[in-house]
Amino acid sequence: VNLSARKPLSEVRRNLRIKWYRCPIESHKLRELSRRNDLKGFSQALGHLGLWIVTGVLTYLFFLKGSWIGFGFAIILHGTVGSFFTAAHHELSHGTVFETKRLNTVFLSIFSLLGWLNFRVYEMSHTYHHRFTLFQEGDKEEVHPKTPSLHFLYLIQLLTLNITGGEKSRGIIPTVKNFVMIAFNNLDNPMNDWDEALYNEVPEEGKKAVNWARLVLVFHLAIIFSSFVIGQPIIAVLVSGHLFIGNLLYYFVGTPMHCGLRTNVPDFRKCVRNNTLDPISEFLYWNMNWHLNHHMFAAVPCYNLKKLHQVIADDLPKPKNLLVTWREMREIMKKQQKDPNYEYDTPVPPPRERMRSEQKKDFIAESIGDL
Repeated sequence: VNLSARKPLSEVRRNLRIKWYRCPIESHKLRELSRRNDLKGFSQALGHLGLWIVTGVLTYLFFLKGSWIGFGFAIILHGTVGSFFTAAHHELSHGTVFETKRLNTVFLSIFSLLGWLNFRVYEMSHTYHHRFTLFQEGDKEEVHPKTPSLHFLYLIQLLTLNITGGEKSRGIIPTVKNFVMIAFNNLDNPMNDWDEALYNEVPEEGKKAVNWARLVLVFHLAIIFSSFVIGQPIIAVLVSGHLFIGNLLYYFVGTPMHCGLRTNVPDFRKCVRNNTLDPISEFLYWNMNWHLNHHMFAAVPCYNLKKLHQVIADDLPKPKNLLVTWREMREIMKKQQKDPNYEYDTPVPPPRERMRSEQKKDFIAESIGDL
């Protein structure tokens, strides 16, 4: 862990004051786009959970019939849907999905429990990630440079059973190990490149992370034990093991967000990407392919990010599709092998003047939701 990670975070917050460039947008338009909607929230959250349940039932039926080819396809599909619970957990952590705050909390708990996710750790980490995006002193959630692998055997592991994990892929060994460590009150490395500094000044928040880790472990142990008692171990696979199966699509979709981009620059357009996706992947990813828009105006709910893009598109880099983006990333990584300090400097339009309606401090523009 580098020395800056050990610096008290109160000192980081005090000294690292970033004046982020944000695309000009009328305040009334931003308020309109930032409006939360319970119906749209239910459509997204219940749609995702419902799809997971349907693929789980389908997998179970193939298993009962002994139709192993169908079972193989179905369980990978089930795992693919479940691996995107990370995206649900991310957006619900911001508290921007539902107008009714309690609903954000309820669904966050459900997705986190089923998806082996510690939202207590994530909320702490993600606050710093948004305030100090890719500023290495304050953002330990995104560690650069990144070296995502396209090795054949690694991709096969992601497609089938993810054991060891890696970039944007949570293998069974590191995930369970991390939960056990936190459950036993070990917060030396709670997430990514964070060390004990994340909780040194707020031990009460660390206790919440410990309690949640214990609850998740008890829940999954109960599922596993019960499924064996009733002679249906397949249930444990579908409920507790789904996260570690079929991670390939999430890997390809989730990795590009910041990969290879500029660090320590106060312009989200240079340190975050937008991507275009097919409708199914976009739904599973909770529209986080519009990630640049999300960082620039994090109070805007996921279901309004595409509308936001239509308003500010002229001031942003043109989004690329996933294939073009991965080609770009591979070229960046080749250059980084020769020069470890190389970072891709995204061409962006010149900064624009803020609109008159924006001249006063806009708390909505700078909001990161309920983090």
